[in-house]
Amino acid sequence: MDADLPPPMVSTGFLPTGSLLESLIHISNEVMSMERNAFVQVKNASTMMRRIKLLSSLYEEIQETNTPLPPSSILCLTELFSIVQRVKLLMQGCQEGSVLWSLVQTEAISSQFQGVVNEIGKALDILPLTLLDLTADTKEQVELLHKQARRVELFVDNREIQRREEIFQLMAITNEKTEKEKGYLDYRKLNEVFSSIGLATSFDYDQEISKLRAESGKQKGTGGLIVVSNIDNLISLLSSVKSMLFDDDETDKTDHDSRQTMTSFSNHHSSPSSSYSQPTFSNIPDEFRCPISLDLMRDPVIIASGHTYNRNSIAQWINSGHQTCPKTGKRLIHMALIPNYALKCLIHQWSQENNVPLIEATSPSSSKTNYTKRKSMEKEANHVSATDTAISAIKTTAEFLVGKLATGSTDDQRQAAYEIRLLAKTGMEDRRIIAEAGAIPFLVAFLGSDDARNQENSVTALLNLSIYENNKVLIMSAAGAIDGVVNVLQTGKTTEARENAAAAIFSLSMIDDYKAVIGAHPRALPALVRLLGDGTAAGKKDAVTALFNLAVCGENKRNVVVWGAIPLLIEILMDDKAGITDDALGVLALLLGCSEGLEEMRKCRVLVPCLIDLLRFGSRKGKENSITILLGLCKDGGDEVAKRLLLNPWSVPALQGLAMDGSSKARRKADALLRLLKRFCVQTRTPVG
Repeated sequence: MDADLPPPMVSTGFLPTGSLLESLIHISNEVMSMERNAFVQVKNASTMMRRIKLLSSLYEEIQETNTPLPPSSILCLTELFSIVQRVKLLMQGCQEGSVLWSLVQTEAISSQFQGVVNEIGKALDILPLTLLDLTADTKEQVELLHKQARRVELFVDNREIQRREEIFQLMAITNEKTEKEKGYLDYRKLNEVFSSIGLATSFDYDQEISKLRAESGKQKGTGGLIVVSNIDNLISLLSSVKSMLFDDDETDKTDHDSRQTMTSFSNHHSSPSSSYSQPTFSNIPDEFRCPISLDLMRDPVIIASGHTYNRNSIAQWINSGHQTCPKTGKRLIHMALIPNYALKCLIHQWSQENNVPLIEATSPSSSKTNYTKRKSMEKEANHVSATDTAISAIKTTAEFLVGKLATGSTDDQRQAAYEIRLLAKTGMEDRRIIAEAGAIPFLVAFLGSDDARNQENSVTALLNLSIYENNKVLIMSAAGAIDGVVNVLQTGKTTEARENAAAAIFSLSMIDDYKAVIGAHPRALPALVRLLGDGTAAGKKDAVTALFNLAVCGENKRNVVVWGAIPLLIEILMDDKAGITDDALGVLALLLGCSEGLEEMRKCRVLVPCLIDLLRFGSRKGKENSITILLGLCKDGGDEVAKRLLLNPWSVPALQGLAMDGSSKARRKADALLRLLKRFCVQTRTPVG
C-alpha cells in the first residue's frame, strides 16, 4: 500500500538527525554494557538487551546511509530515545537498588519491562520502513521485533516468587518469636536463603540495609505507611540475621566500610557546587539559588512545571528516575530543559557586581576528579536536553506538517496527511499536539478530496486522532466533519478508506452524546449496514463494532433494524470464516430491546438452530449472548420460538450443559430458559427433541 507513495518531503535542516542518532547509539551502548543483576529480573533484562542491540544496528545503518529522513522517521527515533532512556533507568534500578525490595516488587517491575517493550512497538508503528534505505535483513529484523513487541506478554520469574515467599515466611516466623525464642531460630536456613540473593558477608548486609533505608525514605512521601512498614520489617529482619551471623569486630569494620561507601555514593550524586571545596556566599538572593542544591545557579533551566533549576542538579534528578517536579511533586508532561536566559543574565550581572565566580572552584588535589565528574554530568545533562528537545520536536513536526496541509502542493498534502496518519498512531500526547497544531480542520476538508490516497490518509488520521478523548469533541465540532466521514463511509474511493471511516464512527460514538447525533444523520446507519453486507472481513468488523456502539442508544435501535441489519448479522453468524460471530451476537442482543428487532428475529427460521450450535461450540462470550437472545425470544409471547427450540434434539442438552459449566451469567439465564421451556411443555404437552 505504501509503496505507491511519492518520495518523502524532507528538509535537510529540519531536525538534527545526526546528533539524535549519535545519542541513540551512545545510550544503547551504555545499556548493552551494563552489568545485569544476577538475582532479579534476569530473563527480562537479558531479553531487553537483545532488543536494544537489534535497534542499535538499525540506528547505525540509518547513520551510515547519511540521507535525509522524513519527519515521521525522526519522531520514531526520538520516541525510541526516550524509551531507551527509561530502559537504562529500569536496568539501573535493578542493578543498584535493594534486591529484597525488587523481589517484593517483582510483578510491578516485570510489568514495567512489559510496558517498555509495548512502547517500543508503538514507536515502531510510525517508522515508514518502505521509505528508508535499509538492507532487507535489517527490515526483516525490525519487522519481527515490531510484531513481537506488540504482542509481548508479562513474564514473572517463578524463582523470584519462590525466593520472595521464603523471605516472607522468615519474616512471619521472626515476628512471632519472642526475644528469647529468637535464639533458637534456624539461622543456617536464614543464611542459606539470603545467600541465594547475594548476601554473603556483613558488608553485603550493610549495603542492602542502606539501600532499604534509602527506599524507605523515598516511599515515605508516596508509598504510604504500609509500604514503609514492610520495608522497615525487612530492615529489622536483616539486622537481626546479621547480628547473629557475624561477630562484633567484623560488624564494626563493616559499619566503617559501609559509612565510607554511603559517603562516596552521596558525593557521587551531589552537585559539584555542593562539594566541600566550593566557596559559600551567604548573600546570594533566594531567586538565584537552585531549589535542589541551594547553591547559585550557574546554568538555570526551566522544566515543564515552569520552575527553574540548575541544569546539572535537575539533570541528575531526572536521570535517577524521577518524573516529577522537585518543588511541586507534580508529574512532568515532558523532560525538556529550556535555558532561562533572562535569569542567567541577571545572575551574571549580580556575580560581577559581587565578585562571585561563575566557575566552580576545586581544590588542587581533587581538580582532576571533579573535572571528570563535571564533564560526566554535563554529558548526562546534554543527553536529557537532546532527548527532550526531540520530544519538543513533535510540536515542531506537527506544525511543519500542518503547514504543508495548508499551503503545499497536492503531493506535499498527500505526504503530510500520510505522516500525520503515522504520527497519530503513537501516543496520546502526540495526538493532542497534532490537534493543537490545527490539523483537524484541514484533514476534514480533505475527506472530500478527489485524490484517493489523500482521502484515505485523512480519514485514517482522523480515526487515529479520535482515540484521544478531547479530540473527539474537536472533530465533532469541526464544520462538515460528520458529513465528510459519512460520505467516505458511503462512497469512499478505496476500501480501506470506507473501513476506517466506519472505525472512526465507532471511536467518535464512544461518547454517549454523540451516539444520538451520529445515529440521527440520515446516511450514517444505512452506510454502515451496507458495509456490513458488502465489505471485506475487516470492513464488516468495523461496521459491526460501530453498529454495536450506536445501538446502545435506544433511538438508534429501530433504525438499525429498518435498514436491514438483522438478516446480514444472522448471515455473519452462519459464516465460520467471518471471525466476528461474537460481535454480531452482541448487536443482535441489543436489538432485542426494540419491538421491531424482536419480531424480525422471531420470524427467522434459521436463527434458533444457529444459536443452539453456538451454545454448544461458541466462545464464552458467544454462549452468553446466545442464551440472552434465546431467552429474550422465548419470553413474553415467544411460544413459537420455544416450540422450535424444544423440537431441536440438541437444545436441551446444550442448555443443561451451560447451566452446569457456563459462566455465572450464562448459568443463570440457562436455568431461567429451562424453567420456561418446562412450563411450556406442561401447558402445551409438546414433546422434547
